Amino acid sequence: MTRTKFSTFSWVFLIYTLVVIVLGALVRATVSGDGCGNNWPLCGGGDGLIPAADQIHRIIEFAHRVSVFLITPLIIIQVIWCFRMFAKGSAPRKSASLSTLFIVVEAIIGAVLVRKHLVAYDASVNRAIVMSAHLVSTFILLGSLGLTAAWSSGIMPPTLKKQGAVGWALLIGFIGVILLGVSGAVTALGDQLFPMHVTSIAEALRADLSPTANFLIRLRLYHPLTAVSVGVFLVLIAGLLAHLRPTQEVRRYAAYLGGLFIFELALGCLNFVLRAPVWMQLVHLFVADLVWVSLTMLAASSLATDAPRVEVVVQSEEERLLTPHTPVAILKQYLALTKPRVISLLLFTTITAMFAAARGWPGFWLLIAVSIGGYMSAGAANTINMVIDRDIDGTMKRTSRRPTVTQHISSRNALLFGFGMEIGSFAILWSAANLLCAMLALAGLAFYVVVYTLILKRRTWHNIVIGGAAGSFPPLVGWAAVTNQLTPLAWFLFAIIFVWTPVHFWALALMIKEDYARAGVPMLPVVRGERATVIQILLYAVLTAVISVLPIISHAGWTYLGIAILLNIVLLVRCVQLYLHTERPQAVTLYKFSMVYLALLFLAFAVDRFYVM
Repeated sequence: MTRTKFSTFSWVFLIYTLVVIVLGALVRATVSGDGCGNNWPLCGGGDGLIPAADQIHRIIEFAHRVSVFLITPLIIIQVIWCFRMFAKGSAPRKSASLSTLFIVVEAIIGAVLVRKHLVAYDASVNRAIVMSAHLVSTFILLGSLGLTAAWSSGIMPPTLKKQGAVGWALLIGFIGVILLGVSGAVTALGDQLFPMHVTSIAEALRADLSPTANFLIRLRLYHPLTAVSVGVFLVLIAGLLAHLRPTQEVRRYAAYLGGLFIFELALGCLNFVLRAPVWMQLVHLFVADLVWVSLTMLAASSLATDAPRVEVVVQSEEERLLTPHTPVAILKQYLALTKPRVISLLLFTTITAMFAAARGWPGFWLLIAVSIGGYMSAGAANTINMVIDRDIDGTMKRTSRRPTVTQHISSRNALLFGFGMEIGSFAILWSAANLLCAMLALAGLAFYVVVYTLILKRRTWHNIVIGGAAGSFPPLVGWAAVTNQLTPLAWFLFAIIFVWTPVHFWALALMIKEDYARAGVPMLPVVRGERATVIQILLYAVLTAVISVLPIISHAGWTYLGIAILLNIVLLVRCVQLYLHTERPQAVTLYKFSMVYLALLFLAFAVDRFYVM
C-alpha cells in the first residue's frame, strides 16, 4: 500500500511540475520576465514583497516563482520517501536523486536569466543559448520524475546490455526531441519578440527569409521541417518497439507517443495560422512536454529487464556453419538486405524527377548525393522490413533465402545496419540538398515500415493500395532536392506512382499467390480470387492512364503527352489480355511491362520538361 501511495505521489508531482513549466512559458510569452526586476529569488525591492493588483507582469512572475518554490518541499518529501522505501542502488533512488540535481540546475539557470537581464525584450544570442540550456534541463527533470513514477508503479528497471538497434533508436529519438525542443524554444522567442504583422502566409515567409531579419526570425523557418522529421522518426520507432517489445506497457506508450506527436503537429500548424497567440503557445508547450514524457515511458518499458526481445533469433549449429565469413560474402548479404533490383526503379524516378525539376542538368554532385542518399533510405526501409517480416518470409519460396531468414545476418545487426543507413541518408540529403528533401525520404521510409508493413500488410487486402504511397515518395525527394519545394507537378508524379502500384504489384501477386496463401498474407488474389484481382488491375490501369496525362495541365509538352498515350494503350491492352486469359504468362507479361511503362513515362516527362518552357 505504501508503494502505491508513493507511486501516486510521484505521478501527481510530475503533473504539478508540468503545470509549473507551462506557467514559466506564460512569463516568457507575456514578456513578464522582468516583472520582479533583477531581484532573485525574491520578488521584492523597494515596492514590497507582494505585487500590487495593477502590476500584471509582476503578478505573473511572482506566481511563477511561488510555484517553483513549492517544488522544493515536494522533492524533499519524494527523496526521503524513496530512500526509505527502495534499496541502495535501486533505479527509483537514482532517478529521484537526478530530479533533485536538476531542480537545482533549473534554479541556477533561472537566476542567470534574471540577473543577466536575459528576459522581456532581450533578443541576444546569449538569451537563446541560456533558454536552450533551460529547456534541456527541464526535459531531463521531467524525464527523471517520470522514471521515478514509472519504476515505482511496477515497470522493471532497465538493462542497457545487448539492446542493439532498440537502444540506439531510442537514443536518436531523445536527441531528436531535444533538438526539436530547442528549435521550438527559439521559435517561440522569435514569435514573442517579432510578431507576424502580415496578411498572408506568403508574406510571412518572405519576411522570414529576408537577409536583414533577426536571427530568431530566420531560425523559425527550420522548426516546422524539424518537427515533421523528428515526428516521423518517433512514429517509426514507436511502431517498431510495439513490434519488437510487444508488452502491454510498450504498446500503450507507443500509441501515446504516436498520437501525441500527430496532435502536436496539428497544434503547430494551428499555431502558425493563428500567428502564435499566448494561449496556443502554452498548449503547444504542454503537449510537447507530454511527448517527451511519453518517449521516456516508452524507453523505460522497452528497456525493462523483463521486456521480450522478438528480434533475437538464435542460429542453429547447421546455420552457423553455413554462415559466410569472408568479407565479400558478408558484403553481398548486406547488399541483399537493401533489395537493389527493387530500388533501381525507385531511384530512376528520383533522378528523372530531378532532371524535370531542373529542366535539364541538376548538377553533378547534387545528382550523386541524392542518388546515394535515396538508395540508402530505400535500402534502410527494405532492411527493416525484412527484420519485421522474417517469420512470413521463411514460409515463402521467393523470400526464404533472405539473409534475415537464414540468419546469415542476425536481426540485431540488420536493424543496426538499417538505422545506420537511414541516419547516413538523412545527413547526406540534408547537407547536399536541403532539409525538406531529407524529411521526405525519411517520411517514405516510415510510411513503408509503419503503415504498410506493421499496420496493413497482415490485416487487409487494401495493404498495397494505401501502402503503395511509400513508393511514391522518390519523385518528391528528387523534386525537393532541386527546388526546395513541392509544386503541383511534383504531386502529379507522386499520384502516377500511387495509382500505378496496384497494377504492378497485383500482377506479381497473381504470380506468387500460393506463397502469400501459405504465409497467411491477405493479398487480393488470396482473399478475393483471381477474377476480382484482374478487375481491380484493369480499373487502376484506367485510373493510371487518366492521371498520367494530367501534367499537361501544368505545361507539360505534347511530346510527353504522345508518349504517355502510346504507353497507356499498351498497358491497357496488356490488362485486357490478362482479363481474357488469367494465367501466369499474361501476369508475367503485365508485371514486366509495368516496370518499363513507369520508367519510360518518367523519362519522357524529364526530356519533355527540358524543351517545354
